[in-house]
Amino acid sequence: MTLVIYFVKGIFKKDLPMRPTKEQAKENRQRILDTAAKLFRENGIHAVGVDAVMKGAGLTHGGFYGHFKSKSDLAEQALAHAMQNMLGANALNGSLDDFAKSYLSPEHRAVVGAGCTVAALGPELARLPEAERGPVTDHIRGLIAHMENWQTESGSKPDRSQAIADVASFVGALVMSRAVNDPALSDEILESVRDRVTGKDQPISA
Repeated sequence: MTLVIYFVKGIFKKDLPMRPTKEQAKENRQRILDTAAKLFRENGIHAVGVDAVMKGAGLTHGGFYGHFKSKSDLAEQALAHAMQNMLGANALNGSLDDFAKSYLSPEHRAVVGAGCTVAALGPELARLPEAERGPVTDHIRGLIAHMENWQTESGSKPDRSQAIADVASFVGALVMSRAVNDPALSDEILESVRDRVTGKDQPISA
């Protein structure tokens, strides 16, 4: 009895899944970070699982661990990614007025998933392990530094305490404007803090 085995050229290559190229892997990782940052800000870190992130990114769950060690690793990197994007935003490269108009705007208030991470997740960020709060600390330091630079550009002597108070006012105003169910009050909160920080609420000298 003779056993004949036929090999069809290319059949194994055709049936095996292709490994992503380095460029594709990089793009996939970016999609995961972008999706996670958006979902975490919209729903909270603990309310969003890895399955939801991968589904939102249009990828399979099995590919997750090729990019991140755990959900905690993803959360830390996704939040750092989101906050770094904000520090590189055009509004921060302009004047204080530009930043105030952008940050304390109805448009920013409406897009929780694409907005300020600290305003969206403040209490939850405070409950993260200390080792995972480094990116948050760096981000807040960066915002304070920008505020001090704007003080210098306006001809004022840098006042770190005032810069910290102004950053806290921006974040707090955004949180409050989202929390109330009165649209007029929400707008008033944004406008009042915007005018106070930029000095537009000061009386005009005769």
